Amino acid sequence: MIGVTIQDNESVDKALRRFKKKYERSGVLKEFKKRRNFTKPSIQKRLSRLKAIRRQHRISVEQA
Repeated sequence: MIGVTIQDNESVDKALRRFKKKYERSGVLKEFKKRRNFTKPSIQKRLSRLKAIRRQHRISVEQA
C-alpha cells in the first residue's frame, strides 16, 4: 500500500503530487492493466518478437 504522510507546513496539493509520483513509480496501474487482460504466453512471445523486429527495422532505417 502506498502512503504519504503530510509534513509540517506542507500543503495538501504538494503531498498529493508526491503521492502521484510514488504511485506512478511503483507501477500499480501498469500491473492492474496487465492483469485485467490475460494474453496467452504464445501470443505474448509473438508480440514481443514483432516488437523487436520493428525496433531493429527502425534503427536500420535511421542509420541509413
